[in-house]
This record gives sequence, structure tokens and C-alpha cells, in this order.
Amino acid sequence: MVAFVFPGQGSQYTGMGKDLFDDFPQARAVFEEANDSLGMNLTKLCFEGSEDDLKLTANTQPAILAVSIAALRVVQGECDLQPVFAAGHSLGEYSALVCAGALSFAEAVRTVRQRGTFMQEAMPAGLGTMAAIMGLSNADLEQVCQEAAAGEVVAPANFNSPGQVVIAGHTGAVERAIILARDRGAKRAILLPVSAPFHSSLMMPAAQRLELVLKDVAVGPLSLPVVSNVDAAANQDSGRVRQLLVSQVSAPVRWDESVTVMAQSGVERFVEIGPGKVLCGLIKRIVKGVATENVQDAAGIKAL
Repeated sequence: MVAFVFPGQGSQYTGMGKDLFDDFPQARAVFEEANDSLGMNLTKLCFEGSEDDLKLTANTQPAILAVSIAALRVVQGECDLQPVFAAGHSLGEYSALVCAGALSFAEAVRTVRQRGTFMQEAMPAGLGTMAAIMGLSNADLEQVCQEAAAGEVVAPANFNSPGQVVIAGHTGAVERAIILARDRGAKRAILLPVSAPFHSSLMMPAAQRLELVLKDVAVGPLSLPVVSNVDAAANQDSGRVRQLLVSQVSAPVRWDESVTVMAQSGVERFVEIGPGKVLCGLIKRIVKGVATENVQDAAGIKAL
């Protein structure tokens, strides 16, 4: 059994998707649709944009979605693979929902452009941040966050794999948590180069703005279950999709549980579709011995 999984922010790089565009008409069609839907040259941003341009959240989100769906359309056209589940890390959940037929690509790419803008604007730059903590149990990390808060917000934001959790919150609280985590024996505790405290309660203003946008987005039937970030459960009820996407903005990403749920349901092969190989690395740490593949370019298509 196969699952298709889709990456989120942090996987972007200049030149992503270019050889898919050059080699496959299905990919070209996706990039052209993205440009038309957004009224901007997203293709040029993906292929030639500077690292700083691609790091802007409002650019990153539609760019990664476009490359992921371009790769997906090529996989669907060139390979005879039928997934039994789809899932995505944060932003990647939108790619998974396009894969399942719940969202049209045009609406998804417009929505994540707004989602990125809302998340960026939810808090003034510098007031919030994120940090990766490695080598502490979830219980110990929860304790560290409680002690570090001191009236501010800091909490787990991404449960990525056993012993690798990202925390988010007010900058001062996150910095205090890093010091406490090191004192408690964390192998690594480092600030991440992000512009906002994603997947924390500080993102509630963004979630409220996104809710208004999603009211006007058509959600169709899901052709396969999508494992949601919020509850790490397989969902095939189109009526739940909007609320799960709203909740996701300010709730932790339960990626380790999501992968475990798919593996326990019989998935033996995970195909990461989109830029980078971050999810392949996490999945190997979550489920020992499972097969992982990445499709982000023409070589990945040939290998598949």
C-alpha cells in the first residue's frame, strides 16, 4: 500500500520544478494555471527567485504547492501508482487535498497565497519565532514550555518525529525555552530562520481571516482519505475540511502520529511529492524499515 505525502514550508529552493516544466506538458499546464490564478509570474519566482523572495511566506506557500502539484500531475500521467492515503505537512495538507480532489488547484493556490499573507501579518516581525528541540521527550518539552512561558506564549508546534519537536511563541519565551531545554539534556536546541510563530495560538488572527476566505472555497468529495495535521486521523468527509484547515493554522502539526496511523493501516511505501526530501527523512525515523521515495524532478519520475 502506498501513501502520497506533500512537503510544507522550508522545502523551497531556487530552480524547483524547472526540469518538470521543461520535460512534461502536465507540469507546464500547472505552472500556467498558477500564474493565471494568481495574476503573477509564480513560474519565474520558482525558477529564478532569490532565496529571500522565496522565503517570504506569501510567496513560499503558493510556490511549494505549485511545484508539488506539477510533480503530482506528472506522476499521475506517467506512473501507475494508486495511493490509499494522502497527507501533507502543514501547507502540504492543501496539496494532499488537491490530490484527493477536494480542492481545485486554482482555488488552492489562491487560498494559500492569502494564508501565507495572513500568517505573516498575524504578528509584527521579530515578536515571535520558532525553535527546533531534539532529544527531549514530549512530556519533558511540555514542562519546559510551561516553565519558560512566564506570562507569554510558547508551546510545541510541530511533532515531526520521535525526539524532534519544533516549538513556537513569543521570541523571549522561545529563547528561555531553548536555555531550559539544553539544561534538561536536549541534544540540540536552535532558533529557526522563520518570520513568525506558526502553529501556535499567536496565529489565531490568521485563522480567523482564513476562515472567511474558506467559506467561499468549494470543497468536493474526497477520492481517498487525507490524514489531517490537527488530529492525525484519516478524513474523507468533505464537510470537515474547512474547519480542519482553519484549526491547523494555530494547532500543532502531528506529523509523527499521522505517519504512524498510515503505517498501522498497512502503508509500506511513502512517496514524497514536491521539493526537497524533508519528509522522507522524518518518515524513516518514525517507522523503521519503511520504503520512501521522493519525486521533485525528472530523475525522480524516472526512478519511480
